[in-house]
Amino acid sequence: MEHAFLLALQSIRGPVMTAVANVLSFLAEETVLVVVLVVIYLTQSKKAGFGLFCSLMCAQLVTNTLKPIIHRPRPFMVYSDIDAGRLSTATGWSFPSGHTTGAAAFLPALGRLSGRTWATVLAVILAVLVGLSRNMLGVHWPTDCLIGLAIGLISSLVLLPRLMALYEDEEKRCTTCLVAAPVLAVVALVPCILIQLGIIEEIDGKDLMKIAALSSGAMAGVLLETRKAGFKEACGLKRRILNSLICLAGAGIIMVADSLVPAPVDAVGSLILHLLLGFWAVGLYPFIAVRTRLLDKAS
Repeated sequence: MEHAFLLALQSIRGPVMTAVANVLSFLAEETVLVVVLVVIYLTQSKKAGFGLFCSLMCAQLVTNTLKPIIHRPRPFMVYSDIDAGRLSTATGWSFPSGHTTGAAAFLPALGRLSGRTWATVLAVILAVLVGLSRNMLGVHWPTDCLIGLAIGLISSLVLLPRLMALYEDEEKRCTTCLVAAPVLAVVALVPCILIQLGIIEEIDGKDLMKIAALSSGAMAGVLLETRKAGFKEACGLKRRILNSLICLAGAGIIMVADSLVPAPVDAVGSLILHLLLGFWAVGLYPFIAVRTRLLDKAS
């Protein structure tokens, strides 16, 4: 049945539909989400940025834990009549869909934070379309996307209010981050060691390692920002653009460095750089920006 559904979708996949599917898929990719998160965090609302990131983090930790357990191959690996597209984003196991999970954890959360019901409904529809785009591109089974959608929606619609309440209580926020940062670092370190020792393949642990390391760095960054930076979100268009560009430039350098790590130490290098990426965007850049007066200190 799933195979027939994919073939039916691919039967209407001409140049225009392929372009639409690629755009929808791109909307849920790491680079896009990092850019949006940084801009919101630095220029709009630290609280919203924290909630959005944690919603995304929780959902992706679940998804990337399930992937190596289920070990489900992608449709184009099973059936030769499935025409796969955007293969550069189809490097891990199939179940659940990381793109759909990310879209469902992030977009409806963004809609809820806007306070507009129509925005939340539209965001859920967009998340569903992201899942269908992954089906049309032949890189995920329908059930991959359904479960990814469920995981993401639970995170964005059920966990988000609790995450926002947590941020409001500074003591609880710091305590939670103080515990979460080392725990997530250990979660990242375990697959890193197993990959480096050749006990497991990269496909079975690298994605989990990356999201756990990124999250650990971000939690440490929240501690630094809360206790030492305490910045006020940038006001004025020029300051918003300047701070976003500087922070994103630093993040871009880190991500490029990750792609240049030599193969013998690839897992270790990737772990360190993802830790640094989370720490830079959430804590280190705001700390530096406050001291150089690129950002004002909150009163």
